Amino acid sequence: MFAQLFRTKPVAASHHSGLRKCLTAFDLALLGVGCAIGTGIFVLTGIAAAMYSGPAVIVSFIIAGLAAGFAGFAYAELAASVGGSGSAYGYSYVAFGEFSAWMIAWILLLEYGVGAAAVANGWSGYFINTLANFGIHIPETWTKAPSQGGIINLPAFGIIWVLVLVLISGVKQSSTVNNIMVAIKLSTIAIFLAIAVGHINTDNWQPFSPFGWFATQPDGNNIGILAGASLVFFAYFGFDAVSTAADEARNPQRDLPIGLIASVTFCTIVYILVSGTLTGVVHYSDLNVSSPVAYALSKIGYSWSSTLVATGVLAGLITVLLVLLYGLTRILYAMSRDGLLPAAFSKVDPERQSPNRVILFCGSMISIVAGFFPLGTLAETVNIGTLASFVMVCIGVIVLRKRQPDLPRPFKNPWGPTIPLLGIVSCSTLMAFLPGETWHRFLIWVGIGIVTYFAYSMHHSKLRHP
Repeated sequence: MFAQLFRTKPVAASHHSGLRKCLTAFDLALLGVGCAIGTGIFVLTGIAAAMYSGPAVIVSFIIAGLAAGFAGFAYAELAASVGGSGSAYGYSYVAFGEFSAWMIAWILLLEYGVGAAAVANGWSGYFINTLANFGIHIPETWTKAPSQGGIINLPAFGIIWVLVLVLISGVKQSSTVNNIMVAIKLSTIAIFLAIAVGHINTDNWQPFSPFGWFATQPDGNNIGILAGASLVFFAYFGFDAVSTAADEARNPQRDLPIGLIASVTFCTIVYILVSGTLTGVVHYSDLNVSSPVAYALSKIGYSWSSTLVATGVLAGLITVLLVLLYGLTRILYAMSRDGLLPAAFSKVDPERQSPNRVILFCGSMISIVAGFFPLGTLAETVNIGTLASFVMVCIGVIVLRKRQPDLPRPFKNPWGPTIPLLGIVSCSTLMAFLPGETWHRFLIWVGIGIVTYFAYSMHHSKLRHP
């Protein structure tokens, strides 16, 4: 049994796929931007400044961006050398063995699945409020889960199925939709920066770090720059979805590293610009509001700001949701192809060259969760899953360099193991600053994954039955 747990998959086995290869480096970079820039830029920046970091939220974003960047370089090396559509799952299968790969895949399913349902709920809220601004009101019966007194959150349920249809149409069509939506939300951000930069008052940046680096309050809540970094790391959640597209990239050895590194770098710059401008226009203590960007614009006399922000948020959340669903389907596809999940999930539609069965399955499950269950703080568990997968990828770089030093590496991190080690330390540190309740939920999910592996996946693995 011990040997079965640590059996590894040959690198060559990860390069065979029936999926359509059509994504360029530009498409991959926008895939990462589409997922990483969502509500975080319109909501999270204000909350982090008001409650955790003050104007030093800029430093929080830099720290989180560095952690994501170190992981991004590790992803880039493994994506170029190992490849495969399963992201960290595929890399772990080659570096550590089957059980570790299963567990990291199980964690990724939490990251993408819960994240998608949470984003659908968030999109629903903005959609309902936007309609209300135009005098259109949806009865609460159709906008709330049964436990909240309604029948179904219909907008959340419906947007999932709209995007399922987009995914079924093919990966190139999905990429085109993502690129258009990314252009809309980046235009919204550019308009905000252009308007607000002339109204910056440097006095609002004093004191720059009112909460210090880190402290625990009597109520148990953590504050400070490092606690803020753990919170805003959610802003970078999902950029790793770029690596799930390896089997559909035209030239994965070249394009995946470019897409991964470009998306992390670009998103970090955008978050720094927005958070710096936001705290310069409005004092940080006033930013604990539901829509801080709209609030800042209204403070300087732009009453139409809510419509602008709503447009950006709705477009932004659609891209986040589309990329999360895409990543989720490709991870399940890869697991099924390896025999760890039922074979039906790895069937590819011959015309569209996309895994339509697994897309429909994911759409069914996520739409039910989004439509009938309020997620609340469960979405916080997404952060710990993301950080855990980043740590595993960074370790994977070091392990594979030791075990397979002659493996072709079209992209290789400079300075030996320094960058992956920095990724391990920074991501592990951010995990340590997360609330205890988040850790409890995470460990319960891991326990369920262990039971599932020994009950089903271990016995159906294709490495066991080649």
